[in-house]
Amino acid sequence: MTSKTIADRGAREMEIIRSAYRMMARQGSHRITLVDIAREAGVSKALLLYHFGTKEALLHDAMHWALERTAERIRRRLEPAMNGKEAIRSLVGAVFVDAAANRDFYLFYLDLVEHAARVPMFGGLSAMLTEIINGLYAEVIATGVEDGSFAVTDADLAARHMRALIEGTFLQWMQTPDWEKTHREWRDACCQSLFQLLGAAPDRG
Repeated sequence: MTSKTIADRGAREMEIIRSAYRMMARQGSHRITLVDIAREAGVSKALLLYHFGTKEALLHDAMHWALERTAERIRRRLEPAMNGKEAIRSLVGAVFVDAAANRDFYLFYLDLVEHAARVPMFGGLSAMLTEIINGLYAEVIATGVEDGSFAVTDADLAARHMRALIEGTFLQWMQTPDWEKTHREWRDACCQSLFQLLGAAPDRG
């Protein structure tokens, strides 16, 4: 793994990282080579190796970047003051971006999970994901408990269930043949399921 953080990366290195993400989303990490990524980024393989050293280091940085970007998008949607149910709607809107983007991300995400489970250098990504995503979910739940929107006694446990519900929804949605047309339907169903999970009245708005 390289010693640079994502924040330390320059414009060219960030384009390589974004290119690696796109290639993983389209084909999967095991089906792409450094040459493929270099071609996508418009650079030479030698330059790619100069900046990242190995394919594994590049994939790690791409995964780290994608997780940070997702967390930032969710945080931005949650910044305005809102009650618990509004926060759930905003969170679901931040997660369910559009059909193509969501399909790309979750195909990529499956790669991330596989690497984190089997390759030691990627193990920290699971801890990072749990800390960031579960933490954000727990904050939303705590907001709803405080304003009386949700009937939850253990916010951390509810956050784990919430994450399982959202990720499970995406996995099922991706396997449907009409995934492009049904994206909004699955998004709305996920929102209603979250309200039920958290003990809120069904959403009528």
